[in-house]
Amino acid sequence: MPLPKPPTRKAAVLASADFDSQAAPKTGKRAAKQPAAAEVAPAVLDLFSHDETEVPAAKAAPAPAPARQPGGRTAAREPAGRAPATARSPAQAPALPVPAPAARSAPVTARAADRPAPQAKPRRPKHTGPAKLFVLDTNVLMHDPTSLFRFDEHDIYLPMITLEELDGHKKGMSEVSRNVRQVSRELDALAAADNLADPKAGIPLAKSGHKEAGGKLFFQTTLLDVKLPAGLPQGKADNQILGVVQGLREQMPERDVVLVSKDINMRVKARALGLPAEDYFNDKTLEDGDLLYNGVLQLPSDFWERHGKTMESWQQSGHTFYRIAGPMVPALLINQFVYLESPGAVPLYARVVEITGKTAVLKTLKEYTHQKNAVWGVTARNREQNFSLNLLMDPECDFITLTGTAGTGKTLMTLAAGLAQVMDERRYTEIIVTRVTVPVGEDIGFLPGTEEEKMSPWMGALDDNLEVLARSDSSAGEWGRAATNDLVRSKIKIKSLNFMRGRTFLNKFVIIDEAQNLTPKQMKTLITRAGPGTKIVCLGNLAQIDTPYLTEGSSGLTYAVDRFKGWPHSGHVTLARGERSRLADFASEVL
Repeated sequence: MPLPKPPTRKAAVLASADFDSQAAPKTGKRAAKQPAAAEVAPAVLDLFSHDETEVPAAKAAPAPAPARQPGGRTAAREPAGRAPATARSPAQAPALPVPAPAARSAPVTARAADRPAPQAKPRRPKHTGPAKLFVLDTNVLMHDPTSLFRFDEHDIYLPMITLEELDGHKKGMSEVSRNVRQVSRELDALAAADNLADPKAGIPLAKSGHKEAGGKLFFQTTLLDVKLPAGLPQGKADNQILGVVQGLREQMPERDVVLVSKDINMRVKARALGLPAEDYFNDKTLEDGDLLYNGVLQLPSDFWERHGKTMESWQQSGHTFYRIAGPMVPALLINQFVYLESPGAVPLYARVVEITGKTAVLKTLKEYTHQKNAVWGVTARNREQNFSLNLLMDPECDFITLTGTAGTGKTLMTLAAGLAQVMDERRYTEIIVTRVTVPVGEDIGFLPGTEEEKMSPWMGALDDNLEVLARSDSSAGEWGRAATNDLVRSKIKIKSLNFMRGRTFLNKFVIIDEAQNLTPKQMKTLITRAGPGTKIVCLGNLAQIDTPYLTEGSSGLTYAVDRFKGWPHSGHVTLARGERSRLADFASEVL
């Protein structure tokens, strides 16, 4: 098909004849083979508007249906010897005859300018009733700067005292100050996009690009004359917000006005006054810590009977592989550990290494419970420790999380695996250890020295585990152990969490201890420091959170475990049994 002539000058537009020539049927060898009686005129696009009814074709021999064009229009083909049909109203349009199957002409394509623009699919609201009006406390915005856009189709109301409190916390380099400045920028962008022509009408929250927010933002523009109980001081900011909630409920009795606050005492006061109050839940990864993915799954006792008929097995590199297909496959995740222990039978300990469609591949584990497979002199004492060492020694796992109560061996196993891969296998260049500097009790003040000297009091667990690992080599003597200890310490660097921004770790074994005290934002900052060849191991006990504003559901460790589950290069194990001492095990159970 010849192309139309190119335009001779800039910004020239092709004529309509050029488009018609492109849409005309081809004339060549294929058309010459057809009988002369079957010659047809060029097909013409018969246009109908959306409100018109389509005209039925005349009854004749079976013929192909008219070709449907975008926008619901029909391209009717004209038989030979007829003039092209024009668009008529439904009352004047006669029945159009359909050509025989042999007389097919080339399909006609409508121009892009004639096609209607695709309409966006309407968003279905998650809430079926009327939209609620949420009054946000200042601490919600300080905690999550994107909380304005986390309420779906519901509306947001900001009292003026909330903006005043935000203005008082915008200075500083703390996390709260950064969040306040981000909230101020979001509010400025919303106000600039709407120009605040009518403040009472509200500002659509989707104007700043957050399409998930379907509600509006309202600012307090008038003083609400509300009388609170005499026992509440009128000048306190919390009581003024409570007065705003009560005034809105009186002004708009048909709407649900709800206070959202992270302050427990403020929610208690609101409920005492008969005002509905809720916590901010969008920052929580899980509602209950017991629902957290533990990385281990016990197989049912009839596993072999239900999956043995279609199972394939083979051996490779000293491991046995099983390919299973059955009802267990949808419940499995990559790098999840499965085990089957039944009396009188050989136990099965395996890891899921591949999931393809309705089949999964299980790979048996290396037994680190035996002394011949000891890692830097450390052997696994229980099932979960064996699972953890298989992950720690796997070079394909880049991110590992280990959780468990005190004394389960998280730090000792991780440090032993790191030393074995740094000193013996030379897989990594050094070990980097960091942790959040959150004290259990009162702070002791400033610490002297360099960064590493300031961090050394926080690394008592590291020193204790290094002492255990150094004692394992009893044949070297006193001088040999001292030399080994100096060599080991030269390969371990202690870094502060405050100076991680902008760094990149190349071929490092990074240990993040006490990771339960990290926020999700801090966890993201640390994990994104990993460069090529780096392994990151996060250790923590979710029952020992020392940060006052974190819970088990909102901790960064919970966030990382939930987001990384199922990724082929990550793994997680929850250690259940303590191996420190019988005193520590009993204390963790009864205290």
